[in-house]
Amino acid sequence: MSISAKARQLPARLAVGAFILNSGLSKWSADEETAARLHGMAVGTYPFLARLKPRDFARLLSVGEIALGSALLLPVVPAAAAGMGLTAFSAGLLGLYVRTPGMTKEDGIRPTQQGTALAKAVWMLGIGLGLGAAVSGRRPGLGRADQPAAPVLASRTSTTKTSVSVPLIPAVAWPLDP
Repeated sequence: MSISAKARQLPARLAVGAFILNSGLSKWSADEETAARLHGMAVGTYPFLARLKPRDFARLLSVGEIALGSALLLPVVPAAAAGMGLTAFSAGLLGLYVRTPGMTKEDGIRPTQQGTALAKAVWMLGIGLGLGAAVSGRRPGLGRADQPAAPVLASRTSTTKTSVSVPLIPAVAWPLDP
């Protein structure tokens, strides 16, 4: 990935990474009441989490947020990997937002005052999808002027006919009669 592509991703990665890292660090030392509140809210939407103790849940959530925030902040972590993690995390938050009573207005989409804190997952989902869509390398057909438009994978030549390789259609040569 080019330096300019990494530079374009930097503001989003820094903002979301710092936000999630801070959230994870604050949950690390959560008291019993905070842990019980977090656990209760999560269990209402994801019942399988009832198997965990509230303190263990808060600690695991904290570790996950610290890991994700760090991955977003560290430039050595590929954007696609960080984006997939952010997408999964924010999808879980959006599930919590949509399924928890009182978080949305009657239309089921717009947040109530109480749901605004979870509604932020929408922009995190968008950033995660954008980072996850990051591709490394060059796409065929978008070469510089001094390079071929697409790699020529096959060409056929003979003394009687001339052939031309068609870009973007690998291993195909079209014979032309002179």
